[in-house]
Amino acid sequence: MSAIESVLVENRVFPPPAAFTAQANVKPADFEAMKAKAERDHAGFWADLARENLIWSKPFTKSLDDSNAPFFKWFSDGELNASYNCLDRHLNTPVADKTAIIFEADGGDVTKVTYRDLYKRVCRFANGLKSLGYKKGDRAIIYLPMSIEAVVAMQACARIGMTHSVVFGGFSAKSLQERIVDVGATLVIAADEQMRGGKAIPLKPAVDEAYGMGGCDAVRHTIVYKRTGGNVAYGAKDIDWAKVEAGQADDCPAEMVNAEHPLFVLYTSGSTGKPKGVQHSTGGYLLHAMLTMKWTFDIKPNDVFWCTADVGWVTGHTYVTYGPLAVGATEIIFEGVPTFPNAGRFWDMIQKHKCTVFYTAPTAIRSLIKAADTTPDVAPGKYDLSSLRLLGSVGEPINPEAWMWYYKHIGSERCPIVDTFWQTETGGHMITPLPGVTPLVPGSCTQALPGIAAAIVDETANDVPNGSGGILVIKKPWPSMIRTIWGDPERFKKSYFPDELKGYYLAGDGAVRDAVHGNFRITGRIDDVLNVSGHRLGTMEIESALVANPLVAEAAVVGRPDETTGEAVSAFVVLKGARPADKESAAKIAKELRDWVGKEIGPIAKPKDIRFGDNLPKTRSGKIMRRLLRAIAKGEEITQDVSTLENPAILEQLKQSL
Repeated sequence: MSAIESVLVENRVFPPPAAFTAQANVKPADFEAMKAKAERDHAGFWADLARENLIWSKPFTKSLDDSNAPFFKWFSDGELNASYNCLDRHLNTPVADKTAIIFEADGGDVTKVTYRDLYKRVCRFANGLKSLGYKKGDRAIIYLPMSIEAVVAMQACARIGMTHSVVFGGFSAKSLQERIVDVGATLVIAADEQMRGGKAIPLKPAVDEAYGMGGCDAVRHTIVYKRTGGNVAYGAKDIDWAKVEAGQADDCPAEMVNAEHPLFVLYTSGSTGKPKGVQHSTGGYLLHAMLTMKWTFDIKPNDVFWCTADVGWVTGHTYVTYGPLAVGATEIIFEGVPTFPNAGRFWDMIQKHKCTVFYTAPTAIRSLIKAADTTPDVAPGKYDLSSLRLLGSVGEPINPEAWMWYYKHIGSERCPIVDTFWQTETGGHMITPLPGVTPLVPGSCTQALPGIAAAIVDETANDVPNGSGGILVIKKPWPSMIRTIWGDPERFKKSYFPDELKGYYLAGDGAVRDAVHGNFRITGRIDDVLNVSGHRLGTMEIESALVANPLVAEAAVVGRPDETTGEAVSAFVVLKGARPADKESAAKIAKELRDWVGKEIGPIAKPKDIRFGDNLPKTRSGKIMRRLLRAIAKGEEITQDVSTLENPAILEQLKQSL
């Protein structure tokens, strides 16, 4: 295989501010010492951290069990409970009366709960679940909006040893039904409706529709949280959340489970179209959630932490439901969208709640860049963002120009940005700057965390030299890694530990390390690598070049078959101004952008065709659906389920626009 060609060079470097380093949880000397210890004794490094950070009801004696690789186990003779480690541990400390969650509803109402309040709410709901006959080993589907109730439901399941599987509230009835059937759920916890952007969106009717599709007979109860009081039908197995909690005690002893007990199963898209149920453990997963709160986010007792991700995604599991609570942080949970009632909503909330650590997705940042240009009255400069001390990015590689805007306009060039690379399967951050240690490079996730053996190899698992692109792998197991694909161990092995990679974990991403510092930069999914005239190009780099043009707000690049070049670059572009009104002006701007990419990267990377849209097809969490763009680029009919799209109408617009 020829290496993936890396053509984007970034020379801007921002050292960590001295004042930040002076107070950081991890300082440069700590970082070097941890790396050296992990290199010397990999399993012992993690074992010491597990003993220091987690509360065990039965201490473990074995750290890593690799006797049945790649089905690795960590701390497997130890016992603990995730909810106990998030709530009970704080009860006899000053944290008990500290605010755990500041919840802001779509309409702006704010509710605050302390750790003691949250403990009681979780216990009442957990006791309610027990009264309905649920117990350790049962599985629950959770289909709730972003809310305190979503956290309570997840924590209550963990408390009694139930395995939860959260389904994002934007997913369709069909997606819900597939997950209920696959995980063998006996309980569904849902809401009547959710509020997004001032609109009530039904959830309970989707549950009923899912049941109607068949295969859900194992479900004994649907617990319904009345979010809006909307008019939804109730059947024989439906029961109000309030009724489940009524009369229940404020205390519920936590059910201690084996460290390898499945805390949750979370479904992620697979190349076959059938979703993969990623199974996570309790002990190893919770350890990584805690450590990365301390290391990456430098969390302090007085911080107000805000991760904008929905609990339907892994980011909302690790950095909303488990990580912040395990370290006793105060966190913001937001029900709505960043553009309602206007595009200043995020900045208004940071100002109002004195947020200090802000963690969001590049897609949100890019859409807010466009909003700041078109509606200057809600630009970030209109708000007091001085409480911020640290910024984070998650979900996809952040292009350098969006990074610079975030750094300048949100962080006022004083807040480090932690550009975190990780996946549903990894459980927590893998490659990320540590804010008191790592010099920042726009568009680079920089260095692997201590104990994470990240490397870049070719297709025969040989290391490639720095400066050359290749396949990102993790060479050694780590505690928060995926344990298996629920019910499909063969698919797990094939997807993540293919034979040709010598037992390394396959991340599925292309990456490159720069020749000077060895910093990692993710170049895009391996299946987003284009082969144009024998040159392998990462789509992320072409997207970054397009977005660096002053006309462009957002861009997505995919490949399509081409008789001459094998594959052609097809670009979908959202301009900062209005979409071109006619073919002539579209052709003029398209030529300008092609020439720009040619200058930025080289003629080989010029898009063969460019389509302009008012937006890109995104899920409600802000993820661009590149599979749909590939179908449009190839002129194929779209047969996939598009119910998760925020804006399905955009597909027709992009089909017509050339």
